[in-house]
Amino acid sequence: MDVSFLGGPGPQRGVGVVAPFDFALDRELWRWTPDDVSLHVTRTPYVPVEVSLDLARMISEHETLRNAVSTLTEVTPEAVAYACTSGSFVGGVMGERAMCEAMSRAGSVPAVTTSGALLEALVELDVRRLALVTPYTGSVTRALEEYVAQAGVEVTGCAYMGLTRQIWKVTYREVADMARRAAVRGRLGTADALFLSCTNLPTYDVIPQLEAELRIPVISANQVTMWAALRRLGTRAVGPYQALIDTSARTGTGAGSTLPGPAAGSVLPAAGPVVPTGSVPTGSVLPEGQEPSDVRGVHGVSDAQGVPGAQGVSGAPDEKQQEGWT
Repeated sequence: MDVSFLGGPGPQRGVGVVAPFDFALDRELWRWTPDDVSLHVTRTPYVPVEVSLDLARMISEHETLRNAVSTLTEVTPEAVAYACTSGSFVGGVMGERAMCEAMSRAGSVPAVTTSGALLEALVELDVRRLALVTPYTGSVTRALEEYVAQAGVEVTGCAYMGLTRQIWKVTYREVADMARRAAVRGRLGTADALFLSCTNLPTYDVIPQLEAELRIPVISANQVTMWAALRRLGTRAVGPYQALIDTSARTGTGAGSTLPGPAAGSVLPAAGPVVPTGSVPTGSVLPEGQEPSDVRGVHGVSDAQGVPGAQGVSGAPDEKQQEGWT
């Protein structure tokens, strides 16, 4: 077969992505990427620690990031992104800025992190009140609340899953169920937007449906990471109807406003019991205002840290100990 007429592949622009060693959703990042952009993904070194604040600190050390970015220089990306939420919020707003500076110097290109991209997206959407969904334990979730508070954003409600590993196995139905709880059970009134945290949490297909149901912008860790990185290239993320990347979907965004109502044919599952996720057992959801007697929380969040072989509040294995909300 004569293929000489094809001439070769079209020119590609590159985004370097530094991901944690346990990152499992490479394909989700690609789904937001236009055809003329390639992702060049590298990972931080493996450390035998479960998802926790300790792990977040280990995988976000400046030397680790500089080494990772240096492995990407040969393919000359035009920007680099650190695709980890907890690793980029664990040091607070100033720590996130220092991470970007370290990465940018190592690669001589603009750098973004997931948590920095989150704050950028909140400004873009004029969000002052935010609901949160996280797969983390209570202590990691509280660190995220403190991070957005440093940026002047009020957290109206937060639902968390208590996972310390295998976060990529969470189903869309579980994500949707937790999103409803965070958005509806807020202690401080209505949120301007909802954030689905963690780059290992699957979110791509559920965002448009949640926006239609909840009538507020819904943003996720992988979505904001790609949106912000592609902005550095002067191009846009792609994807189905969603407020962050489609300005026509932003009708009425901002404080005290809502998106248009649910679209016809919406297929989000109705609120109800969370479906078990294969080998990641589902923990119980704490009744509002109630905490387990053997675990003390802060601001109404009960926290059970992941200890190998330990049992969580609900009796589920340590990788999913309990769910809760604040």
